[in-house]
Amino acid sequence: MAYAGQLFSLLIGAGLYGLATRAAVPPAAWIGLTALLHASRAMPIGPGLAWLWLLLAVSLGIARRDTMPVPFAVWLPIMAAEASVVAVPFLLDRLLAPPVGGAVGTLVFPVAMVAAEFLRSRLTPAATWGSIAYSQYGFPPIMQVAAFAGIWGITFLISWSASAFELAWRFGFDASVRGAWLPCAITVGAALVAGGVRLAIAPAAHVSIPIATVNRPVDLLVPGEMTRVSEGRVAASGRDVERARLEKLQDWFLGETRRAARAGARMVVWPEQNLLVFAEDEPAFLARARKVAADERVYLAIGMGTIHVGEPLPFENKLVLIDPSGATVGSHLKNRPVAGWEESIMRPGRDGILVVATALGRMAGAICFEADFPEFIRPAGMQAADVLIVPANDWQSIKHLHLQMHVFRAIENGVSIVRAAASGISAAVDSRGRVLNVSDYFTAADRTMTANLPVERVPTVYAKIGDAFAWSCVAALAATFVLRIVFHR
Repeated sequence: MAYAGQLFSLLIGAGLYGLATRAAVPPAAWIGLTALLHASRAMPIGPGLAWLWLLLAVSLGIARRDTMPVPFAVWLPIMAAEASVVAVPFLLDRLLAPPVGGAVGTLVFPVAMVAAEFLRSRLTPAATWGSIAYSQYGFPPIMQVAAFAGIWGITFLISWSASAFELAWRFGFDASVRGAWLPCAITVGAALVAGGVRLAIAPAAHVSIPIATVNRPVDLLVPGEMTRVSEGRVAASGRDVERARLEKLQDWFLGETRRAARAGARMVVWPEQNLLVFAEDEPAFLARARKVAADERVYLAIGMGTIHVGEPLPFENKLVLIDPSGATVGSHLKNRPVAGWEESIMRPGRDGILVVATALGRMAGAICFEADFPEFIRPAGMQAADVLIVPANDWQSIKHLHLQMHVFRAIENGVSIVRAAASGISAAVDSRGRVLNVSDYFTAADRTMTANLPVERVPTVYAKIGDAFAWSCVAALAATFVLRIVFHR
């Protein structure tokens, strides 16, 4: 077969790329992109891109089938679109890089990769899911790049390394192409050293707070009941029966909050949508919650769902923050619902991320999917928040990946995170992305997570400039494309 070697390289590269978008295996992205580029640049552009797209679609479909609970007929076009987005940088590399050449030519592919990932996150419901930057979880020095250029800087370094190394590989590492790959090697090396130094010199926090997350018991409600109630499907004749069951759930959370406080916690956080209350019962419930917070002298961050039975959009997804005096210091209504089921029932807020001043420090709050958008969380860094509270609600197949995504928000904004996850992994994370403790809902152990959480913000470049690096890649790609057309004419 004429292209047997290249097809094998595509197969290996596509498999590793799919893995890199599904799990934290840092080498997979670096090796996978290099293998894909090696084959793409060697094959004729038509067959090469066709095979690349097909193998990427298959690999992504296999690796990420369980990340979205949708029918296969819906999943298939989503993966085809994902493969198309990923294939575009390889096409632009073939069209634009050869005329540019040299070290500058190696930049076409990473600039295109950043532009593709960034624009997908801004223009589609996918947010930053699928970014290869997240594959570097567990590689702390390179993760620190997010404090300067966001996850887009990590995508750039991985992609530039693939582009430059492939060029050297193709020419047998001949000295004549050293000038093309050496700048990349120096930059990646400098990023690793800087990241290591940033971690090594990080001072111990002067202030920390004992925190706890609590989670609902697995046997209090029957399977599917929370979904049914969240959708407002409660008959008038059954309202009192359902109210009594929800009151048991509310009693349980308030009791667990007292237990955690008496065990030493000074902040207690509840997960997203774990606590449900009918709209007419909400004032009375919040009065009880404020009393518990005041009695126990704790900060109480309540993830809750308020249900408006009989209305077209019955579900309000809320975060309510109560201070140790029993005062409500902040309330946030989830702005960005997940496409599909949640979007069909939820009343979205318009308030942006919650940031409030407290006696302990500045606290920010966002709910689950909102933390998948770096630009949504960035105001926490801009407004000097010390702690970011993230109630979340996952499912088993995404529990590790979703936590890992949120860790990068801590690095980007220099803020500690307490994440309370229903059906997922609750965690405490410091401002450098170091996980301090976790609790997995799917284990038989106690689902309460405790930790001493630093309350001390670290200023970051990303908090100041946001996605400027990603936008500069979009602009550079557009300029290169225009210049290519002009010079070709």
